[in-house]
Amino acid sequence: MKMSNTYPAKPFVKWVGGKTQLLEDIKKALPMDMAHRKNVTYVEPFVGGGAVLFWILQEYPNITRAVINDINAELICTYRVIQNDVDNLIIELRRLQEQYLPLNAEARKDFFMTQRERFNEAEKTDFETAALFIFLNRTCFNGLYRVNSKGKFNVPHGRYSNPKICDEETLRADSALLQRVEILCGDFAQTGRYAGENVLYYFDPPYRPLTETAAFTSYSKGGFDDAEQKRLRDFCDQIAAMRSLFVASNSDPQNVDNDDDFFDHLYRMFNIKRVSAARMINSKGDRRGAISEIMISNVANAY
Repeated sequence: MKMSNTYPAKPFVKWVGGKTQLLEDIKKALPMDMAHRKNVTYVEPFVGGGAVLFWILQEYPNITRAVINDINAELICTYRVIQNDVDNLIIELRRLQEQYLPLNAEARKDFFMTQRERFNEAEKTDFETAALFIFLNRTCFNGLYRVNSKGKFNVPHGRYSNPKICDEETLRADSALLQRVEILCGDFAQTGRYAGENVLYYFDPPYRPLTETAAFTSYSKGGFDDAEQKRLRDFCDQIAAMRSLFVASNSDPQNVDNDDDFFDHLYRMFNIKRVSAARMINSKGDRRGAISEIMISNVANAY
């Protein structure tokens, strides 16, 4: 089941927890006859960077309808601008790239902080939001997206020698694919109206932190605590009762505590598989490495 790595459409941003490395495992969790099902609807309530979205729509052309959602309004705004106005977005990203790259280190940091301040202002167009979102993602520390208690983006400047701020080829390929996609912004539960037979959901929620200091979940100011994890499980129960299929990913608490069976207990009625994943984003290099994650599904032939 070897997959190609040459899909023209791919994530346009770096994203904590991006699933590119787990596509092989996700494919194993799908129905064996996935490629032969007709008129499949694909729903992704936590789209994030879109690694699974862009892969699955190219891998399975029989998916005739796709719906994506995220609570991060700036991220969803960027998806919509790529979908509807990619030409002007590319022009603006080229301008930012041409201004930023020739600068020395100190001037780059000043330029970054000016753009970050503008991004955090309330009054700006969708077009500005999308351009600044991509610029900041490409030039901030580790490509993180993090907000403070006031909902303001607060990731510091990164030190990349030659960041690709305007990836025209990817943006155009993504825009073409997004013409097939309905884009929502809000709570994941609103996607429940699409549930039914021949509908496949993929859930990649903010992961449950393995330690108190490992919470990369503040991509929105509301957070995603254990009560939210339980609400998501209830939602999976709901869509499964409506004959939808689902696959969900999350952290594996047993990486740090062998007795922590939070997800094993929470999803005990479904299939649970542990898979290996690389922790790519950590402020300390010696803590980047292979760990296990859990994959949950109600697909009968999963693995």
